[in-house]
Amino acid sequence: MKKISLVLSGGGARGIAHVGVLEALEQQGYEIHSITGTSMGAVVGGIYAAGKIKEFKQWILELNKIDVFKLVDFTLFNSGFIKGDKVFAELSTFIGDKQIQNLPIKFSATATDLVTRKEVLFTEGSLYDAMRASIAIPNVLTPVEKEGSILVDGGVVNNIPLNHAQRIDDDILIAVNVNANTPVPAKKENEHKEKQSYYQSLLEKFNTSLHQLISNDKKKKLGYFDIMNDSFEIMRDQLVKLSLENNPPDVLIETPRHICNIYDFYKADELIEIGYKETLKSLKDYNNKS
Repeated sequence: MKKISLVLSGGGARGIAHVGVLEALEQQGYEIHSITGTSMGAVVGGIYAAGKIKEFKQWILELNKIDVFKLVDFTLFNSGFIKGDKVFAELSTFIGDKQIQNLPIKFSATATDLVTRKEVLFTEGSLYDAMRASIAIPNVLTPVEKEGSILVDGGVVNNIPLNHAQRIDDDILIAVNVNANTPVPAKKENEHKEKQSYYQSLLEKFNTSLHQLISNDKKKKLGYFDIMNDSFEIMRDQLVKLSLENNPPDVLIETPRHICNIYDFYKADELIEIGYKETLKSLKDYNNKS
């Protein structure tokens, strides 16, 4: 059985595609001996390492429109407009508060310390705490304060942490980038309209209202979160490019960024499917070259 060291990128809801990646790897007979992830990659990777990926998939696919919005716990704190406590409380019901060093699969997660301005690597301690710190998207999810540190999304400095992959002899290094500039598979127009979620429309209204509060310029087409997210993604793309050049993986699996926005969790089934299909395609290319 071929052993894999897997590196999972961040990307908000796009990271749900990692579930499909994991399913395809298992189906093809690969054994994942270690996972390194950041942001949503740390969440999905941590859940898989804990042996609870099936429960996570069932949970996220069964959420209806109202359920998803209820998990978005808005706050007026300047450090982020979503606390994230509700969704992580739900996750903890089937994950539990496991210790990273006791997981059956080696796992590590990255975050960014705003105090030291350095990357933080979690290789032991609470899995819950590591995942929560790693996914604290700046200005969206409130940061985690711990032992004098202020921890935010690991993707701020390293969105595809290949340099932290835990390797063994003769393993295959596989990286997954869910923010690739690749074409989105064609689909029927009415399919998207039918899947437009209630919580999505509310977030769009929130974005519009907030933009009106901070700016009187009616000519601007980009809202506050559009500008923030676009700027963050441009910076992240350049860092990912450098990471891939400095630590090239044996297999690179990429899913298109334009398949959804960072908060489109209602597209879970579509994201899982594309992660699965792109993994099979990349594995086929790799095996043909070997």
